[in-house]
This record gives sequence, C-alpha cells and structure tokens, in this order.
Amino acid sequence: MMTGLLHHIELYVSDLKKTKEFWGWLLEELGYERFQEWESGQSWKIENTYIVFVQTEERFLDIPYHRCRVGLNHLAFHAASRDQVNELTEKLKARGVNMLYTDRHPYAGGENYYAAFFEDPDRIKVELVAPSE
Repeated sequence: MMTGLLHHIELYVSDLKKTKEFWGWLLEELGYERFQEWESGQSWKIENTYIVFVQTEERFLDIPYHRCRVGLNHLAFHAASRDQVNELTEKLKARGVNMLYTDRHPYAGGENYYAAFFEDPDRIKVELVAPSE
C-alpha cells in the first residue's frame, strides 16, 4: 500500500531551461527517468513518485523565491552511500553549483548526519543525505 507516500511535487521555476539542465542531470544521477515533457514543463519519475518543474508566467516573476519565506524550505534526497554524496559533491562543484555550509561539510546536519547542501538555479536548497552507518 502506498498510502501517505508522496505522489508528486510540482515546482514553478523562473527559467525552465536552466532548471531542466540542473535538475535533469541531478535527478538522473539519483536514478530518476524523464517522465513528461511539454512546452512549459518537464518531469522526472522514480518508482511511483515524480517531480514536475513548470515555467512561471512572466506576470508572477516579480517576487523571487526565498526559502525563509512561507513555503518550501528545501528538498532532501536519499543518496546510496557516503561515496555517492562525495562524488556528487565534486560533480556539483565542477558544474559551478552554489554549495552551502562548506565550512561544516559533510556534517552540517550534525556529527552523525552525512550530507551535502546546495542550491538550484532559483536558490531552492537541495540536500543529499547518506544512509546512517
């Protein structure tokens, strides 16, 4: 039974092209597959859950996203291992992605919490979390 599990998440973005480049690469590294695509959107799916990105209409772009306002703070994804967190951290850096909490990486979430924190093109915080050992 899948009751209670997330079915999908839909995020409106400021630049669909940049979003597709960033999220397409990351989600496919995590095992997602392209799912739906149309002129103003794209989604990726893993098992029974999918993530949708939709281009925000021009008339709503006047106020940018900020994770400290009411609404979404961040998205956290399971990584397969600490090695995967390390590998993806290096790939993210090579892609010029803004990494967060670098002074405490990979323990910014606590001494037994191994993760990488970074931002997407709209500055949505993203987290990759290794399984606890």
